[in-house]
Amino acid sequence: MTGWNELPWELIHMEPQPAALHMALDEIITQEVSEGTRAPTLRIWEWQEAAVVIGRFQSLRNEIEAEAATRHGIRVVRRISGGGAMFIEPGNTITYSLSVPKQFVAGMTFQESYEFLDSWVIEALRDIGIDAWYQPLNDITSAGGKIGGAAQARRGNAVLHHVTMAYDIDADKMLEVLRIGKEKLSDKGTTSAKKRVDPIRSQTGMSREAVIKAMLDAFRKKTALKTSTLDTSTLEQAEKLARDRFLSNDWTQLVP
Repeated sequence: MTGWNELPWELIHMEPQPAALHMALDEIITQEVSEGTRAPTLRIWEWQEAAVVIGRFQSLRNEIEAEAATRHGIRVVRRISGGGAMFIEPGNTITYSLSVPKQFVAGMTFQESYEFLDSWVIEALRDIGIDAWYQPLNDITSAGGKIGGAAQARRGNAVLHHVTMAYDIDADKMLEVLRIGKEKLSDKGTTSAKKRVDPIRSQTGMSREAVIKAMLDAFRKKTALKTSTLDTSTLEQAEKLARDRFLSNDWTQLVP
């Protein structure tokens, strides 16, 4: 197993991008890390549009209220990793990806790799006053409720680990768009579903930008993080993949 400070980490933090391009960037960047043409990468996402991102193996109709998503102008996309649906609104969400060599988590179980790759952000949350911890298999939670969730995909010689955390949340809209067992939820159950997520803003009062800065400060305590950019070739490949796959009905409706 390689230590955090033994890898030459790069940071990618770009202007807001559409949801499909984020899906494609995860795949292309992780492929480049696998091929050894890109250093291990931390990518902070900025969102250009509201979206629901469903997991690779989820049923579209079981997860999404299509009419509500259309009414609220919410883009629905499918990612390459497993796990559950993510409800995204620009400014209310903090999302990041780690694309790392497979050797970085060599010898770990899936659960151990989730806990290991989440460890730095849990330290960051504790630094800003949140009593946060890892909840198997893929949640980051606190005494107040869930903060975020992770998902992974293994590609060649690399691992993609991405996390979405609630900075703030419109819980009523989320429950309109996501089918969180609605037919089974009583009024009390609906209230419980809203309370399961406790956003970072309500726990800290900090701006989203300040939270991201604290995250990067925590990451830099463990690594020599170098700010980088995406070259034209990487961006063009991702834009083509976004058009050809992640915006296609065939992919989005892969599991109807």
